[in-house]
Amino acid sequence: MMLKGLTWLVVLQLIGSVIHLSLLPALPGPIIGMLLLFVLLLVRRGIPEPLEKTAALLLQYLPLLLIVPAAGIMTSGAALLADLPAIAAGLVLSLVVTVPFCGWLMQLLIRRMDRQPEDQA
Repeated sequence: MMLKGLTWLVVLQLIGSVIHLSLLPALPGPIIGMLLLFVLLLVRRGIPEPLEKTAALLLQYLPLLLIVPAAGIMTSGAALLADLPAIAAGLVLSLVVTVPFCGWLMQLLIRRMDRQPEDQA
């Protein structure tokens, strides 16, 4: 069952890589694969059991992905300090843009949920 879910993930990533190489060089293949997975899940209106079990297994190992950035920070501390103003400006700008957008999106979704029972009645 786990192999079936992993196969789906790998196949979608490969399809995304093929689309990246042939049609959309601006988007990375794994991102296109994730979008394809999202569309597949929307069409199916649910998560297949093999895919759900595989995702749960892979999520256990997610913290291991933080080892590489931590090592990069430790070894490149001087270069990061040299670019600190640019990094800080990027972080502050992204915060200023993202927080209001998330608030607006939450309000929109709450209003949509409040209207939903009226539409179904």
